[in-house]
Order: sequence, then C-alpha cells, then structure tokens
Amino acid sequence: MDQEHSMSRLLKSLAAAAGVLVLAACTSPQKAPATADVAVSRNAVENAVSAGAAELAPAEITVARDKMMRANQALAAKDYKLARELAIQAQADAKLAQSKANSAKATAAANALDADLRVLREEVERANAPATSTTTQ
Repeated sequence: MDQEHSMSRLLKSLAAAAGVLVLAACTSPQKAPATADVAVSRNAVENAVSAGAAELAPAEITVARDKMMRANQALAAKDYKLARELAIQAQADAKLAQSKANSAKATAAANALDADLRVLREEVERANAPATSTTTQ
C-alpha cells in the first residue's frame, strides 16, 4: 500500500512538472526555438571556419558571422522572431561557406592529382622511349 501511495505521489509530481513546462512553453513560444536556432547557427559558423571558409570563402563566412551577431543581438533584445530569422539565414550562409571551402579543397586536390599523373605519364614515356629506339635500330 505504501508503494502505491509513493507511486501515486510520483505520478502527480510528474504531471505537475509537465503542466509547468507546458505553461512555460505557452508563455514564450518563440524564445526556445530562437535560442536553439542561434545555437545551431553558431555551430554551423564554427564548422564552416573549421572547414577553411575564412580563407576559401571569406565573403560567405563574413555574411554568416554578421547575421549570427545580429541574431544574438536580437535575442538579447528579446526580439525572438527576428533572432530566429537571422539565425536561420546565418546557418544557410555558413553552410554555403562550408560547401565552397570543401569544393575549393576538392578542386585543389584534383588539380594536384592531375599534376602527379602528368609527371607519372612523362616518366613512363621516358622509360619506354629508349626501349623503342633500340628495337628500331
């Protein structure tokens, strides 16, 4: 019987806590999403910088950083709608910067591979050239 009473109290406490959370969510519907969106955009900018966007896509990462900064300012000013919009734009700009950086790296790697293959072909041709000239004489 004591366990049933404890279980009942626990369930009532959980229900009350859930109710408080629901009420809190209703009072500021934009705050939590805006905070989360700003955090996600900050992470996207950091990932883009780690991918080399500052060097390989400077214009795009500058725009992303600017929008992220403005989103933080809007969040501090409790303009959650503007903060969310700017955060989403900053995230998109950061992803673009990261994609451009990754593309530039892939292009550079492909160019380096082409150069290595060209050198290898030249070496193979030089190695085969004496063998062909001796057989014709």
